[in-house]
Amino acid sequence: MDKWECTACGYIYDPQKGDPEHGIAPGTAFEDIPDTWVCPECGVDKSMFQKLA
Repeated sequence: MDKWECTACGYIYDPQKGDPEHGIAPGTAFEDIPDTWVCPECGVDKSMFQKLA
């Protein structure tokens, strides 16, 4: 699974860790996160993330 970076603040979403504090279980692919999820660091939309190469 790929890691994704918030282009606004640099937060890295790691699917191995998920975002349990915001209801995203470890092992959840970025593509499977609900569109209502926002960056836990700065609050921007999921659309502001880009896949890391």
